[in-house]
Formats: sequence, C-alpha cells, structure tokens
Amino acid sequence: MTNGPRRVVLNTSASSGIGWATAELVAARGKRVFGGVRAVATPHPLAGAELVPLDVRDETSVKACVEEVGSRAGRIDVLINNAGVNLVGAVEETSISQAQALFDTNVIGVLRMIQAVLPGMRRQGAGLIANISSILGFIPAPFMGVYGSTKHALEGLSESLDHEVRAFGIRVVLIQPYYTRTNLDTSAAQAEGRIDAYASQRLRTAAVITQNTNTAPDPKFVAEEVLRSIEGPYRMRRPIGQAVLLSWLRRLLPPRLFEPSLRKAFALDPASKGAAVTKPRSYP
Repeated sequence: MTNGPRRVVLNTSASSGIGWATAELVAARGKRVFGGVRAVATPHPLAGAELVPLDVRDETSVKACVEEVGSRAGRIDVLINNAGVNLVGAVEETSISQAQALFDTNVIGVLRMIQAVLPGMRRQGAGLIANISSILGFIPAPFMGVYGSTKHALEGLSESLDHEVRAFGIRVVLIQPYYTRTNLDTSAAQAEGRIDAYASQRLRTAAVITQNTNTAPDPKFVAEEVLRSIEGPYRMRRPIGQAVLLSWLRRLLPPRLFEPSLRKAFALDPASKGAAVTKPRSYP
C-alpha cells in the first residue's frame, strides 16, 4: 500500500455476489470501503466495510447515500457500480413494465450513482468509476435479450462518459465477466409472457445458462479484476476469463463465422431449421 490518506470506495449492492466479494477484497487491501445495501442489517457479514443504506432505483436514497459517505469520509475516490438484476425469456415474452424495471436498475440506477458522485470527483480533480458489465454487453444474449440490452447500454454510456470526464482527472472502466457463480442467474426473474412457439428453445437455452453458471468461477475472480482496475494501469475494457477470447472473436470474425458458434453455445437450433423460419420477402 502507498502512504497517505486511504482511498475511499463506494460499492453499490454489497450484500451478496460480486458486490460483496469486491467490497471485502478492496477493504482488505487497505481502502476505506462503503458498501451500499438496501437493508443495513444484512445477515451476510462484510469484513472491513462500512454499510450504508442504498437503493439505486430511488434518487432520494442515492443522494442520501453519497452525502453520508461524503460526510463520514470527506470524499469518494472510486465508485463501483455492482447493482443489477437479470431477466430470462424471449424479447416477445417480456412485458414493457418488466423491461422498464430492468433498465431502471441496470442503466438508470448506474446513471443516478454517476451523477451523484461526479460533482465531488470534479472538485477534487480525480476519480474512478468502475461499471460491472458482462460478456452480454458485447455479444447477443438470446433469451436474455432485454438484460443484454441493458449491458449494451451500459457499455455505450461508460465509453461516452469516459471521454466527457477525463479532462477532470476522472476515468471510467468496464469490468466484463464471463459466467460467474452468483444468484443473479439462478434467481433471475422470468418473462411474464409464455409463448408456446418459444417454449422448447427457451428451456434448452435456460439449461445451458444454468449449467454454465453452476460451473462458473467464484465472484472473487471478478473482484480481483476490479481491484486491478483500481490499483493498476488504466485500461477501459477489462474482460475476464473466457470473455477475453470472446471479445477478440467478436471484433475480428465476420458474422458468418461468429454466429454459428454463438448459436451452438446457447443451444439454439440452426437458423435453417424450423417451420417458422421463412425466406425473407422481397419488395419492389
């Protein structure tokens, strides 16, 4: 560790999963960590972190949280946006209200946090914002299409924001995990609609997602990359594990080579099969 004041880190959604593992690991490295939780009396102990009430869906809660951390620590050097929820189902099966709720947490919640911490970071002339994205922020997400669209939105927001704030000494990073063994997928909400035409394919793809999640690395694997983004040289996009290879393949391979592998990975039927697949009509 370096001499001088401890860096102050605000970590959202620190009660479980990646958020909990990140808060504990960063605190163990000597940072002063504030873990945002919706219920401060969480049954899951969090060594070395100070818990603060936070609901990223509530602007009043967000502002109160940032003000409390500022009052207790005097500054916020690092914001780690962990809060997120998942949703499984076909795009056509997903209700508009479900999609709005998902975006409210995964995108607008991040935006609320960013807007709340930026004034302080600009005044101090330094800051780091680490946003937890996903491989589904840069590849398609069959049967998690709305969730994947929130991660695509997060990636666009993060990259644009980094250009806007770097003149103030603030940088933005994207943490891009592959599957991680948390309850984000195992307890994911299901799309409200149920359309028979999607049923068998949905079940096959959901089984693949469950299997990959159950055999995925521990959340600490992601937490270690977050810590590297705080302590190491700056690099915006930080894919982890198999996401490293996927990020290269996505950029380098033409769709005709990339898409068959993706469809196989999600246990999707070949595009040419099925009575519902028809030759596109041509129009004058």
